[in-house]
Amino acid sequence: MRSLKKQRRIQVIVIAMIALVGATALVGYAMRDGINFFRSPSQVVEAPPQPNEVFRIGGLVEEGTLIRGEGETITFSVTDGGASVAVAYTGILPDLFREGEGMVGTGRFVDGRFEATEILARHDETYMPKEVVDALKEQGVYKGPDGEAYGETVTN
Repeated sequence: MRSLKKQRRIQVIVIAMIALVGATALVGYAMRDGINFFRSPSQVVEAPPQPNEVFRIGGLVEEGTLIRGEGETITFSVTDGGASVAVAYTGILPDLFREGEGMVGTGRFVDGRFEATEILARHDETYMPKEVVDALKEQGVYKGPDGEAYGETVTN
């Protein structure tokens, strides 16, 4: 009698483990196209991703590089202070998008240029995406919302 209970318990545990592995595999399969990795311009220049890989790039829109072309195509460069990457975007830019400001773009890196399908700009004067702030801090060029450079101390 005892061995039957033990055997039944083992069967339930094995079935639960199989169900858990199956559920995890289904979630991973469903999210395979929804996961976009973030890269800074320096990381993209050092190790260019494959042309079919969708990822996010972020940094500051480089001064003097914003060119509005024929139609809706816009080109500019994004930098993190260490490297710059050319970006092409076809569409309407967010209202707060401008040179010298933070941005994050989603798209692919094709023939040395990032072809963006989506561009996000900061939504107020104090917000910048965490990934962009971290990348800029790593390069030593981050400036806080009050214009103070990262790592500077304020004396009154």
